[in-house]
Amino acid sequence: MDTLLNYFSSLPGAVAQGIIAGIMAIGVYITYRVLDVADLTVDGSYCTGAAVCAAMLINGHSVWVAMLVAMLAGMVAGLITGFFHTFMGIPAILSGILTQLMLWSINLKIMGIALGKVSAAVIAVSSRNYKLLASMLKMGDTLLVLAIFSVILIAVLYWFFGTEYGATLRATGDNPQMSRALGINTDIRKIMGLVLSNGIVALAGSLLAQYQGNAEINMGRGAIVTGLAAVIIGEALLGKLTKNNFALKLFAVIVGGIVYFIIYSTIIYLGVESNYLKMLSALVLACFLAVPYWKTRFAKHAKRSNVTKGEP
Repeated sequence: MDTLLNYFSSLPGAVAQGIIAGIMAIGVYITYRVLDVADLTVDGSYCTGAAVCAAMLINGHSVWVAMLVAMLAGMVAGLITGFFHTFMGIPAILSGILTQLMLWSINLKIMGIALGKVSAAVIAVSSRNYKLLASMLKMGDTLLVLAIFSVILIAVLYWFFGTEYGATLRATGDNPQMSRALGINTDIRKIMGLVLSNGIVALAGSLLAQYQGNAEINMGRGAIVTGLAAVIIGEALLGKLTKNNFALKLFAVIVGGIVYFIIYSTIIYLGVESNYLKMLSALVLACFLAVPYWKTRFAKHAKRSNVTKGEP
């Protein structure tokens, strides 16, 4: 009974982490779905956002300035990946890996400078010394602030992608050949998409640093898998409802992040050894990735059965 109560008491924390992961996954969604680009910069820029935010906070800067600079740092990371991909002709997935490797060293240096060292792997941020997003001390406040933050982000992105420039960015992902024929500079649009995506990822990293009370070098490891999981789970659960509405598609990504972390918490509650958590996370993602395929196969099988029976 006590174990079950502990499980339910852990759910608000899972929801909070899920919302933060969902915000990060919105950045992944922009490259993965909108631009149709495989970007692995995320694992590095997620940590960059956390490192920059924590470094600025312990040096006396306000939360909002720290988050803004963290977002700008992530945008620079996206710019580097975009430069590798478009101007140097390196495939997108390899460009992201190269930037991610660079960011590992840069993140160590950022945290080291903040602590007056050559490099550092961890920065602790005490929530008692800083007013982090209205207050991260109470879970109720945290969930409310993160929910409002998500709604504002979705509203801003919905507006942006409804503008002429945002529409050309979406067109670049949908049909780059036609976009070029219409006079759209697809290379610049790809760079801007990567800049926007990694800026949002770094912003999520700054939120995670505040929520956890620290930034550490490994916190971005596997972020791309978590982001993709949130995107895929959200589409699998709310695909029909979000078909013709971009804002709802972004909302579905947030829901996917929450569901992913609730599943993660449930796995931990069931007593699974921690060494298997990554493996089980990969299997959960594989199952949700298979849902569209299973639906298609089931529909084809049902159609063949109806034809065999002579039904229209």
